[in-house]
Amino acid sequence: MKSIKEVSVESKILKRLQDRQICLDLVNYLFKDAELQEMQDYANNVSIKRLGYNDHGPVHMRQVTANAIKMLNILHDSGIKTSLEAEEIGSFEDSMCGVILAGLMHDLGMMIGRQGHEEMSVILAKPIIERAVMHILPKDLHRRTVVKSIAIESIIGHMASRRIHSTEAGIILIADGCDMTKGRARIPLALNTTPKVGDIHKYSAHAIDRIGIHHGERKPIRIDIEMSGDVGFFQIEEVLLTKIDMSPSKQYVELYAGVTGEEAKCYL
Repeated sequence: MKSIKEVSVESKILKRLQDRQICLDLVNYLFKDAELQEMQDYANNVSIKRLGYNDHGPVHMRQVTANAIKMLNILHDSGIKTSLEAEEIGSFEDSMCGVILAGLMHDLGMMIGRQGHEEMSVILAKPIIERAVMHILPKDLHRRTVVKSIAIESIIGHMASRRIHSTEAGIILIADGCDMTKGRARIPLALNTTPKVGDIHKYSAHAIDRIGIHHGERKPIRIDIEMSGDVGFFQIEEVLLTKIDMSPSKQYVELYAGVTGEEAKCYL
């Protein structure tokens, strides 16, 4: 049974994909996939209950997907081509499908553990990616190939631990970094009360009240972050900025953050 939050984010995703039928077919296929749901749920169990980390399950993976779709749509509205489009090897819809696949499966490796989970995510996601692209593009080997490749690059690169090269993978990297509001830390904070190394991630995420993704003024994408306390700056400076700095899409992003009621700091 899906949670209310999962269903809510799914509705957001569907709304952002209006008039893109292949993308809609893909997300509807994945939202109904029982195996993927079980894998997302188990990844979250390992992350929260076994390891004491933040949410890395179905809600997080859906939220990252929603973030990435919004960012990719903003780039499209701004006349900026994805890597597949610029290289004349794929369409915007192909790029979007690759990003959707990556967003919904990038943390499956948490089923095994934290170390090297991006590589494990690729191994676990590959069979689902292959049957999903066959479902939406049964007669087009070329498109299946480029969509699968973008999805795998985006998954393997989402931790900023290796160099990636496409705009699409760069968007997933930033979209993942943007899911750090207090909701992600609510359950870990309730379950794990004994102090230990790494707690700063939970407490800093808990200080993030709101993240907004909009059309920017100086650059296409603007990210606004509101916090309840200064501890939230840890999430921005040690997590989000690290990912943006490694992203091929950094050139398209402006970033502002601040404590509610105080003047926001411009990072980018």
